[in-house]
Amino acid sequence: MTRRSIPRHQAVERHLRSRIANLRPGDAVESDAELSALFDVSRMTVRQATQRLVEEGLIYRVPGVGTFVAEPKVHRDIARLRSFTEEMAGRGAVARSRILVAELRTGTADEVAALHLPPRTRVTHVRRLRLADDRPVAIEDVVLPMSCGAVLNEDLERGSLHDALRALGEVPTSATGTLVAVNAGGEDAKLLEIAPGAALLVEERLILDQNGQPLEKTQTRYAGEEFVFHVTLAR
Repeated sequence: MTRRSIPRHQAVERHLRSRIANLRPGDAVESDAELSALFDVSRMTVRQATQRLVEEGLIYRVPGVGTFVAEPKVHRDIARLRSFTEEMAGRGAVARSRILVAELRTGTADEVAALHLPPRTRVTHVRRLRLADDRPVAIEDVVLPMSCGAVLNEDLERGSLHDALRALGEVPTSATGTLVAVNAGGEDAKLLEIAPGAALLVEERLILDQNGQPLEKTQTRYAGEEFVFHVTLAR
């Protein structure tokens, strides 16, 4: 199939993506009827194109009123092990952080057990407010073995923690984790600039290094209204 003969619903989708890129959240886009006339296609074809953009969180519909540009969400592929910095770059956003805690301290029982360390071993703890294009979108708590303490000397506000780990010869290679929904408490709400009680998605990850050994125990609290999680399933 040549570029000049792309499916009609894709032509409508490309047109809308181009329009959205030049509009602000809340601005109206063409109605289904207007798009149908513009591209000389059926309403069903238009709906096929627009529904994809609705599912991606790029536009939203108000029945009887119109279709509007949505406040942009951050998309994260939960099926791939990538750092926040890499995820944001892949979505065209600039990742930055604000350091909340950067210290060596005694690990909790859960932390040392997860990292396969002796009881009351000291660990490296980094807590950051993660920003996407200067919007606060997540609170990240990372615990590493004390042997990774050199990362505390790196610029973790503008740089990637995973890049710093690779420079130490520690390569984040695989991970297991969970994702649950909770309501934001007062501290979460203040940091993320959301209402107390708003929805959060909490991701717990245990990341292994290139040798299959525990490297990083992470909890990340995502502002629910800011994130769309993508996952690919196969049978």
